[in-house]
Amino acid sequence: MTTPTSTQVTLSHVMNATEANLLGTIHGGNIMKMVDDCAGVVANRFAQGPAVTAGMDEMTFLTPVRVGDVLHVSAQINWAGRSSMEVGVRAEADRWDSVAPRVHVASAYLVMVAVDADGQTRPVPELSVETEEEHRRFREAEIRRRHRLARRDEIRTSRGEGGAA
Repeated sequence: MTTPTSTQVTLSHVMNATEANLLGTIHGGNIMKMVDDCAGVVANRFAQGPAVTAGMDEMTFLTPVRVGDVLHVSAQINWAGRSSMEVGVRAEADRWDSVAPRVHVASAYLVMVAVDADGQTRPVPELSVETEEEHRRFREAEIRRRHRLARRDEIRTSRGEGGAA
């Protein structure tokens, strides 16, 4: 069985001027793309085939990334259901102009869904949660999932569309 820790992947990229915004720092959309790319690699590997992004929760930007910084985006599976998975992602930067500890610049949670050749959902393997850290991430992912589903149902109800699908 696959553990969350065994699904970890890190992508790294030197950020350049073509990725900068009007303020001269890296555009949040470029960071989001790296986050989505890294989550996609993790989800596709865990699902043993294609998986697509269904949603992104709580994308939090903590500090700017500058041109020349090396952005490291790390991800792992936090939770897996029948066909969906939550991938936790952390982005950190090595500053180009100093030898210092990495700076935590952003975090996000993405919901990925495994799909078959026709784009229909398909089952994913069972996730084997072993360490205390993996258990904590799994529990917190379940909380976020319950909140997503409750929000969806409440919005549907407010539109007169009924409750749970």
